[in-house]
Amino acid sequence: MSIKDKRTNAIALYNSTQNRKIERRKFIKDSFCATTGALAFSPAFLECTHSRKKPNIVYVFADQWRAAATGYAGDPNVNTPNLDNLSKESLNFRNAVSVCPVCTPYRAALMTGRYPTSTGMIINDASLPETELCIAEILSAAGYKTGYIGKWHLDGRGRKSFIPPERRRGFEYWKVAECDHNYNHSHYYSGDSDEMLIWEGYDAFAQTDEAKQFIRTHAGSDNPFALFLSYGPPHRPHATAPEEYKKNYPPEMIKLRNNVPAALESLTRKEIQGYYAHCEALDNCIGELLAEIDKSGIKENTIFVFTSDHGEMLGSHGVSPGLKQVPWNESAGVPFLLRFPAIHGKNGHTMHMPITTPDISATLLGLAGLKIPDTFEGDNILSNIKNGKDIKNHAVLYMGVAPFGMDKELRKEYRAVKTNRFTYVRGLEGPWLLFDDINDPFQMDNLVAKPEYTDLKIELDERLHSLLKKIGDDFRPAASYIDEWGFDVHPERGHISYKDLSQNPQIPKRNKLK
Repeated sequence: MSIKDKRTNAIALYNSTQNRKIERRKFIKDSFCATTGALAFSPAFLECTHSRKKPNIVYVFADQWRAAATGYAGDPNVNTPNLDNLSKESLNFRNAVSVCPVCTPYRAALMTGRYPTSTGMIINDASLPETELCIAEILSAAGYKTGYIGKWHLDGRGRKSFIPPERRRGFEYWKVAECDHNYNHSHYYSGDSDEMLIWEGYDAFAQTDEAKQFIRTHAGSDNPFALFLSYGPPHRPHATAPEEYKKNYPPEMIKLRNNVPAALESLTRKEIQGYYAHCEALDNCIGELLAEIDKSGIKENTIFVFTSDHGEMLGSHGVSPGLKQVPWNESAGVPFLLRFPAIHGKNGHTMHMPITTPDISATLLGLAGLKIPDTFEGDNILSNIKNGKDIKNHAVLYMGVAPFGMDKELRKEYRAVKTNRFTYVRGLEGPWLLFDDINDPFQMDNLVAKPEYTDLKIELDERLHSLLKKIGDDFRPAASYIDEWGFDVHPERGHISYKDLSQNPQIPKRNKLK
């Protein structure tokens, strides 16, 4: 059967609205709680998954925090003592990548465990189809008390719009804005009220206080809880970071990455001061959350994740500060710390095997001892987390399906594989980038055209095509996907207009595919 035929069959199976609704309801009703008891787990894990209360989940993700921007990752500038300490107790996935380094596609992949080309969530401000089964719906049906605080960016009906309960995808506790980067006057909606509220002061501090209250409220409950906390910083605007942190980063004292060209040095120094200030402010928030978990006595039975939806170029490779979506590590690479003492004990461990976004939701369900739905496309790496074991030469997929909002020369479609050591990127015209990320951490030596790396290039290209085949993605031009999913985008900038989508939400559909 050809890839096209398989894709057509998959479309018929997964995107028939009525069938997907029935499948979704049936899974939620009938499939809990299928623990993976056949595997050899530690006694502590067996106790927490087979006892009355499953592990709590606290999933914290920033917006645009790149993998290198922490003390534990070796950044010589930023002050992140709480994350540095957390890394000593966590599994540190040093090769984590965003499946598509821009907000909405990452968030859709996190919620559904599916790739952007499978859901149609390939671009910012699209609306997640109601037929998609999401992780919070599964957790809620399994008895979890679910909560979401912060930035959502999945409703696609305008960034200031109220999101009613039926579109919250299983989250019950709700203090959320679709999208707002005015961090010192940031809006949100609480519960079922459509009254727009404003966070007091710097929004990440207020959101952290709400998260701490949620943890206190549910720590002693008979039911486990799952809290997702989505911060807006360190996304631009960088200059709005708290002054008490900005003063710690005099622009002239910052050591820029080796791949920032001289032409962008001045602008990058100006922007990066606030970027690092946002990071330090969030590190303080992380410290408060961890202290609350410790004080509540739930540390041993709580999965704590810190990560980001994507990175930030900040001048690297000549890409202006504020931009992402491109395949270099500053954009695609994200921090990923996972602490769960019941699994891996109290000591930290560096994991070199890569992980990409759809793997996260599958793995969280695995850690909770819950059945993973067939719709999920990510890998459950529970056994690797349990053993602290890498998969040698593992490969994961990430992509730029329909990059938008940048200069046209940067709006280049790509598919990429990340392994323990290499990054390989293919554009529509053929192999584009190949980096040895161990010997060339700043990705300045493109090996793709060097004859001595031909065999490696062929091997990685074959692995890339195998991963694409697995999800039925035949890698076409951006315009083809935009047409396939029925999006109305700006003709020049290539993005959905987000000013007012309340009457015409951009919900992905395959109405152009026969």
